[in-house]
Amino acid sequence: MTELAFTKMHGLGNDFVVIDARTGKPGYGVAIDGVRAAAIADRRTGVGCDQFIIIEDAPDTASDAFMRIRNADGGEVDACGNATRCIGAVLLDETGSDEVRVRTGADLLTVSRAGYGLVTVDMGVPRLGWEDIPLSAEADTLHLDLSCGPLSDPAAASMGNPHATFFVEEMGSVPIALVGPELEHNPVFPERANIGVAQILAPDRMHLRVWERGVGLTSACGTGACAAVVNASRRELGNRRMVVVVDGGELLIDWREDRPLGAGRVFMTGPAETSFSGTIPEGLLGDLPS
Repeated sequence: MTELAFTKMHGLGNDFVVIDARTGKPGYGVAIDGVRAAAIADRRTGVGCDQFIIIEDAPDTASDAFMRIRNADGGEVDACGNATRCIGAVLLDETGSDEVRVRTGADLLTVSRAGYGLVTVDMGVPRLGWEDIPLSAEADTLHLDLSCGPLSDPAAASMGNPHATFFVEEMGSVPIALVGPELEHNPVFPERANIGVAQILAPDRMHLRVWERGVGLTSACGTGACAAVVNASRRELGNRRMVVVVDGGELLIDWREDRPLGAGRVFMTGPAETSFSGTIPEGLLGDLPS
C-alpha cells in the first residue's frame, strides 16, 4: 500500500483524521496501530488531529457502523462525543436516514439530524459510581479530595471515558495548560482523566475548557461538556439543560429527566463539519496490509 484516503473532519475545532475501513471502502482491511496513529496525528510531520478515527463494519445488527478511536498520542479510547457527531453525520448522509446508530467501545449511540447543519447524539446514561469512572479507591464522586494550583474539589463522572470537572469563579485565572497534565496523570485516576474547568455564567449557560487525556487542551470536548453539565446539575449549580460555551463555539447539552424514552440520558447537539480530503503518504503508513 502506497497511500490511504482520509477525510479531515471537526466538531467545533476538535478535529479528526477519519479512515473508512468498511467493506468495499478504500481503507478496508487496514489496521493502524498506536505508533502509526500518533505519527499521522502529529501536527508538524503528519496530517494533524486530536483523534484518529476508523469507521469499521457494524459488529451487530443493532448498529450501522463501529467507530474506533485513538487519541493524538496513539492510545485507544472508548468514547469521543464530537467524533460521534461527525461519524454519525457521515452515516446520515450516506443512508439518507434521519437516525443511525454508532457502536463505540463504550456504548451504542444513536445519532439524529437536528436541523440547520446540527446533529444530536444520545450519549447514554452517565456513570457516577467511583468504580465506573474509574477511581483508584472508593470516594465521593461529587466532591473528590483533589487539588492542584488554584483548582480543588472536582466532581467526577464517566461518559464512556473518565472526567473530572472543577468549578471556578473566573476562567481566566486558571493556567489549564500547566495544571492539566498533572491532574490527568494523578494516581486517583488509574486510566488517567479528562480535566474540565467550568465557569457557570447562568443557570442555563457555562463556559468550559478541557485538558483532554492523550491530547492536551482542546477547542471542544463533547463528552467533557456532557460530564460538566451532569456535574453542575448534581451540585445544583446549573440546569440539566445548558448551553456549553467552548473555545470552538457552543454545544447544547440536555440531561433528560422528564421524557420516558430519554430519562437519565444525556443528549448533545452541535455541528459536524468536513474540512478536506486527501491521502496519507506511504512514509506515515509503513508496511500495512492492503
